[in-house]
Amino acid sequence: MQSLREVSPAEARRIAVRAQLLDGTASDVLSTVRTLGFLQLDPISTVAPPQHLVLWSRLGNAYDVAELERLLWHERKLVEWNAFVWPIEELPLLQARMRRRDGTSARWHIAFLQENASFRRYVLRELDRRGPLLSREIEDHAPSKREAHRWWGSRKMGLMLGVLNARGEVAVVGRRGKQRLWDLAERWYPPTERLRWQDAARILDEQRFRSLGVRVERGRLFAHPEANDGPVPRERTTFLSPFDRLIHDRNRAEALWDFYYRLEMYVPQAKRQYGYYVLPILRGERIVGRIEPVHDRRAGELRVQGLWWEPGVRPFSLQKPLRDLARFLGARLADSTIR
Repeated sequence: MQSLREVSPAEARRIAVRAQLLDGTASDVLSTVRTLGFLQLDPISTVAPPQHLVLWSRLGNAYDVAELERLLWHERKLVEWNAFVWPIEELPLLQARMRRRDGTSARWHIAFLQENASFRRYVLRELDRRGPLLSREIEDHAPSKREAHRWWGSRKMGLMLGVLNARGEVAVVGRRGKQRLWDLAERWYPPTERLRWQDAARILDEQRFRSLGVRVERGRLFAHPEANDGPVPRERTTFLSPFDRLIHDRNRAEALWDFYYRLEMYVPQAKRQYGYYVLPILRGERIVGRIEPVHDRRAGELRVQGLWWEPGVRPFSLQKPLRDLARFLGARLADSTIR
């Protein structure tokens, strides 16, 4: 790799926004996911599931949710693994991680599978015989006794499938509503080359640096050698998922934008500084505020619970991005004092 180039905060902000395709240059779902590296999945969808909100913030209303589903389950150009969506060409790197035997998670997974060997065989046998299956379609295994687990309670089937997925033995092969369909990984994953974890980890680290554009080292900002600086449309305004890679590293967000952000849905209401599910507002290359939209699916309505501008930002109308978001959600924008 070429030597790193130290950049100013202003350069870093432009580079970071451009590297993450938040400058309006994103063109389609597949190339966007390839550039970002992955999409994080999460069940919380106060506005929209994070993978959809991340793609909407880049593609706008040109993003069709059905396109992501098609790429995952029909064309298989994307793959779901370990609560993330990845380009299928990353599978050799992921499988190297699946085979990893060191690290706290890997050791725990291996110990769990050894301790529950008969349960593991039962689940794999049922999938081999009857898969694909939802977790509830695999009958409970009597020897597992459904004893409460300290993290997962009595949902031991979900725990077993999650561990088998992490270890590369089963795969998510579709969805029925929000429920995952499981099958043997060997029937879903295509053949790939075999990589050592050390090599895969180095490649993944390089890819993530490229997708972020900028990283922080001991308080200094360094751009990826292939990063491009340039103007960002100043009027382009969008809302970021709490899981968006632009602000996912809270320390980096603070270094680039002097923006302190945390997701407060796990904070008791009385102690929240802002709100339950607050989205950063990105305008051009600046993070200018936070907004708390709520998608009321029953009423078919998008409401704004709160709005907070960053210090020194002159308030401006958010009606266009809010209307765009409402249209994407198939909702109407509620009457609001926010103009």
